[in-house]
Amino acid sequence: MSTTPSREDFDRYMVPNYAPQQVIPVRGAGSRLWDQEGREYIDFAGGIAVNALGHCHPVLVGALKEQADRLWHLSNVYTNEPALKLAKSLVERTFADKVYLCSSGGEANEAALKLARRYAHDTFGEHKDKIISFRQSFHGRTFFTVSVGGQPKYSQGFGPVPGGILHAEFNNLDQARELMGDDTCAVMVEPMQGEGGIVPATQEFLEGLRELCDEHEALLIFDEVQTGAGRTGKLYAYMHYGVIPDILTSAKSLGGGFPVAAMLTTDKVAKVFTLGTHGSTYGGNALASAVALAAVEHIDTPEVLEGVAKRHELIREHLETINRQHGVFQEIRGMGLLMGAQMTPDYEGRAKDILPLAIEEGMMALIAGPNVLRLAPSLVIPEEDISEGMARLERAIAKLVVKG
Repeated sequence: MSTTPSREDFDRYMVPNYAPQQVIPVRGAGSRLWDQEGREYIDFAGGIAVNALGHCHPVLVGALKEQADRLWHLSNVYTNEPALKLAKSLVERTFADKVYLCSSGGEANEAALKLARRYAHDTFGEHKDKIISFRQSFHGRTFFTVSVGGQPKYSQGFGPVPGGILHAEFNNLDQARELMGDDTCAVMVEPMQGEGGIVPATQEFLEGLRELCDEHEALLIFDEVQTGAGRTGKLYAYMHYGVIPDILTSAKSLGGGFPVAAMLTTDKVAKVFTLGTHGSTYGGNALASAVALAAVEHIDTPEVLEGVAKRHELIREHLETINRQHGVFQEIRGMGLLMGAQMTPDYEGRAKDILPLAIEEGMMALIAGPNVLRLAPSLVIPEEDISEGMARLERAIAKLVVKG
């Protein structure tokens, strides 16, 4: 006899490394969700910048259903048509010559870091193994990626971290220059820090990193797990800057909600990943690849990408209006539909308090650290949903102000 799961079942059965909100969504359509009680919510969280086309978009549902009747999984002992189509599409739309498919952003970044180390080892020798990253960066939850990420809280308590990893201040080119040397194999950077507070890189910073990598024969890795697949208003954020990386990682919006990820690179670098050097059981899964291909083809259109810029401005205007009423934000920043509102000193560390208040009002949001309210809605969220969602957010913030 089946029973309806409750929020208490999470505490009873699940490992306690998450603390989800008390409501359990059970149905979604576009930018709206409904919970077990039938209450409606407007979704500005987007599965943490994953649901690029909202919930149950017909293009993605159609691709999934069509592929589900054909072929699900083969393993990397064989290839499959959806994986080949997805790889070809990504190559044709980006700087890349080669694509490695996997299942998550952490896997893609792990592959990128291993590839960079292997390239340096095979090309220059064992001495060239240093990786430079940036404080407050986030690159995943594998042990290698949390070590490269610039937030020690994610790697503490698990024993000695991998060696050869150095951290500089984000957007500080001088600090990066001081760390660079002939033993540097790679620099890994987010074009816009996500978990670190929604902080875009400056043009000079990314251009300078490219020059430093060229000077020291190191690889430049762009972590576009959160900024990629249309999130910033270009297919990938590097296109805004005109700075070409050697390796790029993509996940989240890439599958529009289906678990899939990719590492993109050049022929020159890819050649060192020879037979058996790396792998992923589910990488190139036919279902995931079919959905991702549909997502990429739908997102990489003028209608969607130009619409991201328009929606960004509309949300910014609403946030500024809210702030004129309540004075809780110090700065509103971001690119495209990955936006952050930093709290003022009077509301230091209070961004998380907005989330349950927003739920009460029927609006879902995120945080990026304790001081930044993060919004990552669907790239095609209707304007009426933006207006209604922002009205609900205003009511939630009004409650926060009343509480003091």
